[in-house]
Amino acid sequence: QVQLVESGGGSVQAGGSLTLSCATSGYTFGAESVAWFRQAPGKEREGLAGIARYGETAYADAVEGRFSISRDNAKNTLYLQMNSLTPEDTAIYYCASHRLPGRSLLEVASYLFWGQGTQVTVSS
Repeated sequence: QVQLVESGGGSVQAGGSLTLSCATSGYTFGAESVAWFRQAPGKEREGLAGIARYGETAYADAVEGRFSISRDNAKNTLYLQMNSLTPEDTAIYYCASHRLPGRSLLEVASYLFWGQGTQVTVSS
């Protein structure tokens, strides 16, 4: 069955960097669009960065220029490099896979499968 497992979260000071990974299994990773989302306490889940099967990327305004999404199809793994972190980036971060046809890379409703999330905490 399809599985997505995030790792790499943790605590970091403002201005610092983290790299998240999403290890996938149970399907042909390179054939699917994948994306990163986050959900802060009391807020809705929001799309951060997505990458289509052919490499097209999309970023939310909140992270454009600070975060970078990439994929390694040989390792079945998705990455999110996060730089210049601020306390506002504190959230649970999720990866998602299997975008529905015609849907946006950054919409929650676009994806069929989700990981369990990894916590990122940024202190000031």
